[in-house]
Amino acid sequence: MRRNPVLFIAQIWVGLSASSLAQIVGHAQGELAGEVSASSVLLQSRLTSIQGPELDADGDIPGSSGIACFEYSENSDFTHSKRTPWIHAQAKNDFIVRAKVESLTPGQVYHYRLVFGLDQSETKIGTIRKFKTLNPTDPESSVSFCMGNCMNYHAFMSGVANGNGPVTATKQDKQLGYPVFSAMKAMHPDFFIGAGDAVYYDQPAPTAAQTLPQLRKKWHEQFRFPRMIEFFGSCAAYWEKDDHDFRFDDADLTDKKLPTSVTGIQIYREQLPVCEANNQSTPTYRTQRVHKNLQLWFIEGRDYRSNNRMPDGPEKSIWGTEQKRWLETTLKESDSTWKIIITPTPMVGPDRANKIDNHADPGGFQFEAETFFHWLIDHKITNVILFCGDRHWQYHSIHPLGFEEFSVGALNDENSITGERPGSETSTDPKSLIKQPYIYTEPTGGFVHTTINPNGQLIIGFHDDTGKLLHKVEKSPSR
Repeated sequence: MRRNPVLFIAQIWVGLSASSLAQIVGHAQGELAGEVSASSVLLQSRLTSIQGPELDADGDIPGSSGIACFEYSENSDFTHSKRTPWIHAQAKNDFIVRAKVESLTPGQVYHYRLVFGLDQSETKIGTIRKFKTLNPTDPESSVSFCMGNCMNYHAFMSGVANGNGPVTATKQDKQLGYPVFSAMKAMHPDFFIGAGDAVYYDQPAPTAAQTLPQLRKKWHEQFRFPRMIEFFGSCAAYWEKDDHDFRFDDADLTDKKLPTSVTGIQIYREQLPVCEANNQSTPTYRTQRVHKNLQLWFIEGRDYRSNNRMPDGPEKSIWGTEQKRWLETTLKESDSTWKIIITPTPMVGPDRANKIDNHADPGGFQFEAETFFHWLIDHKITNVILFCGDRHWQYHSIHPLGFEEFSVGALNDENSITGERPGSETSTDPKSLIKQPYIYTEPTGGFVHTTINPNGQLIIGFHDDTGKLLHKVEKSPSR
C-alpha cells in the first residue's frame, strides 16, 4: 500500500523523541564564570542552533531558544550538587543564559556544567568547567592571575597585521583560536582579567558592525574558539570594555556614528558576565579584594567620559564625578598592602604623540591623571600600581612622581606593534621624563601573569603568546 507522503512525514515528526529534538540545541561558545568573589559567581552560557566551532554559511553562530540551568558542586563527580533555577534562552537576550550563584565556600574549587535542552522533558549535560572562589582572609594563600586585551579577530583570521607585528597564525590556529589561551591555561591562574577590546566592531573597516545583529555576531565568532572555551572553562574572569568593544576607535559619547553609545553600553552588559542578567543600572566600575595583601579596582573608561576633543583641564574627565569620588573613597578605606588599578587605557605611557583619548596624552586627559597622582601623594596612599590595556605593546613605565604602570600589550601577534619609548619625538614624552625599566624588543602577542605570595611579595611577569617569560618584576611592599 502506498503511503501518503505528507502524512508519513508528519508521523515521523511526531515520532521524534525529545532526545532527538534536544540535539538541535548546543552551547557552541562554552561557558564563562565572571565576577567571582569569596561567596558568589556569575555563570553564563549561550544556547546555539549549531554545535560549532565552525561558523554557519552566514559566518555566525546562530542562537537557539530553549531552557537551561547550571549544576555545580565542590566535587568533580558532582556528588552533593546543586542547580540554579531554570532560565529561558530568548532572542531578546541573544539566547544568553546567566545565573548568580551565592552562598559559596571561600577558597574552594567548584565544578559546574550546563544542563540544557528545548524544554525540561529531556535535557543534555554540558562539559565540566571549574572556577575557584576567593579567600582574602586566608593568611597562607597565594593568588595568581593573567591579564590581556586587544584580541583582533580580523587581523588573526585574515593574516593582515594591524600594525607592524608578525603574522604567525597557522591554519590550525584559525580553527582552534589564539595560541595565547593555551599558554595561559598552562599557568593555571586563579582568574583572568580582560582589560578591553575583546572584539573589534570597527574591523574590517568596510564592513564595520553597526546594527544589533552585526554587533552580536562579533562576539559569536570570537568566543567560539576551542582554546578560548577551554581556558575560560578553567577559571573565572573579570572584564572591562574599551573603545573597539564599545563603539569604534577612540570612541566617546558624542559622535553620531553607529553604533550609539547606549547600544555599546548595553551590549557589553549583555555579552559578558559583569552584572546580573538584564541589569542596566549597576555601575561597571567596581573593586574586589582578591587576597589578604591585594585589592583590585576595575575602572570604567567609556560610559562617563567627556568629549575627547575638549581642551584638557579640570572640567575634562574620563571617569566622571561619581566614579572619581567612588575611587577616592574606596582607596582611602582600603587596608590592602597592594592596590592595583586596572584601567582600560594608560595613565603614564608614553603614548603616541597624536593621541588625545587617554590620561597619558597632553591633549587628552592628562590633567585628570596628574591631579589624581597628587591626590594619592597628599593622602599618603602607598603601594598603588597601574595595570593598563589599550596600548598594543608591553612595557613597564614609572611616572616622574613614582607611580608604576604595566601595559599588558595585545593578546595576538597580528595586533601587536613596536610602541613608543621615552624621549622619542613621536611620543607623549619627548623630554624623557618617564623612566621605562622594560619595553619588549620585538612586537609580540602576549599577556602579564601576576602572583601575590602570602608574605605580600608581588611577582609580575611579561610573557609572549607561547608563554615564554620576557621580563619579570618582583616587588616587596613599602610600609
